[in-house]
Amino acid sequence: MSTRFLTAAEITAVDKWYVIDANDQVLGRVATKAATILTGKHRRHYAPFLITGDHVVIINADKIRLTGQKREQKVYRWHTLYPGGLRENPVSKVLESRPDKVIREAVLGMLPKNKLRKRMVQRLKVYRADQHPHAAQRPEPLAL
Repeated sequence: MSTRFLTAAEITAVDKWYVIDANDQVLGRVATKAATILTGKHRRHYAPFLITGDHVVIINADKIRLTGQKREQKVYRWHTLYPGGLRENPVSKVLESRPDKVIREAVLGMLPKNKLRKRMVQRLKVYRADQHPHAAQRPEPLAL
């Protein structure tokens, strides 16, 4: 007996859009829920080698909450590949300038590290305020 997988056309026919309101929500819980929906693990026809996930819109990114001492201690690091090029940005500074980047990085770290990761994260839309331009897709509100 062989397993039947959905075709790309069948997957796009059942695509849904979800809205997550991040107002006073913990960053990790929002990112976990978004990553689960983006990978498609909430569906019964999940396959790890296919994009079976849905689209996720996260609003109120500037009102996200961090627990514990993360606002003071968490640091984003990267290297410029030049000598002495280690750069650091505390999360408090990033939250002031680009709160959508904090959520995007958290979700990106929870997605599988393979070739599908880039296509999955393209289905994630993060907005600072409570307005978003995806009303035509009729997104469903998602409670955490």
